[in-house]
Amino acid sequence: MLNRRTVLTAALVATAASATRALADGGMSRISAYAFSFPALSGDDIRLAAFTGKPLLVVNTASLCGYTPQYAGLQELWSEFRERGFTVIGVPSNDFGSQEPGGTSEISETAHHQYGVTFPIAAKAIVVGPMAHPFYKWAADARPREVPRWNFHKYLIGCDGYVAEVFASAVEPTDTRIKMAVAKALADS
Repeated sequence: MLNRRTVLTAALVATAASATRALADGGMSRISAYAFSFPALSGDDIRLAAFTGKPLLVVNTASLCGYTPQYAGLQELWSEFRERGFTVIGVPSNDFGSQEPGGTSEISETAHHQYGVTFPIAAKAIVVGPMAHPFYKWAADARPREVPRWNFHKYLIGCDGYVAEVFASAVEPTDTRIKMAVAKALADS
């Protein structure tokens, strides 16, 4: 006679085996970055699906950070590559040093007026921890050793919708490593 634990264990093993076979056969696909969206600073949504097949640089930003001048470099990077389909998305966050304490108007003042940013800016979001935005939870699962540790952490999403490269806060947006990675991602599109 089978006990309940044996039956449940057998069912769990069968389900796991079925899922493994489905993945091996291509029956299930992994979630890509294109499955996510951010509320925009302007009130609309920034749907990453709109950029399917094109590379994205998703950057957590802050208005009062020592790295805030990177907004200018992000704008320069976007201006250089946007005609080829590349997009930068800024995601303001107050997670590190409380350096994004303001609301929409303060964030807009810094990004748009002080630095002339014209690439999409999301509404303020949480980027680390259990309450993180789903995109950031997904990215942390994909690259657990390369999660944001400060403002202006950069995820380059390749044309396939998966994390292609990660750049620490100190890496300037106009750094050759980032430009080469973006050019490579565009070549793959």
